[in-house]
Amino acid sequence: MRKFLHHIVIMLAIGSAAFVGNAGAALASTAMADTSRVVKASEVKTSTAVELSTEKRVQRSFFSSFRNFFPFRNVTQDDKVLSGVKVFPNPIVDQISLSYRLGKQSSVSIKVMDALGNEVMTLFSQELDAGPQSHVFETNNKLTNGFYFIRVSAGSETVVKRISVL
Repeated sequence: MRKFLHHIVIMLAIGSAAFVGNAGAALASTAMADTSRVVKASEVKTSTAVELSTEKRVQRSFFSSFRNFFPFRNVTQDDKVLSGVKVFPNPIVDQISLSYRLGKQSSVSIKVMDALGNEVMTLFSQELDAGPQSHVFETNNKLTNGFYFIRVSAGSETVVKRISVL
């Protein structure tokens, strides 16, 4: 058992040294460049900012190597079905303009909800192809003055935007 644990510790040390070695080489090269000159008092702020940005860059590249290692990951903009939802003009007088982007073909529904979450009207419900979308809806005085919410649903994703009606 002791030998087995010894082998695991060695494997972990070798694996982490490979990852840390890349980050350490980048830090060592920046440290060597800065030691050969005298820093003036006016350059202290800028050199510190450069060092911090270099450290952030190294950290970003170090942790990005783990991106595909874990089975879970954050949802990126490319993975989203629904993105870039914009409602204009706001406040609304007699028509609602809406634009958004679909990442893949999906069923889209656009509804107007009141402040309590009750559905006031359905503006759109249909299957659409991927790509940029834009719609203009006439309200024809169906909405009284006040605050409402536009709920755009595509697939399993939903985006809610607040509007005011004059």
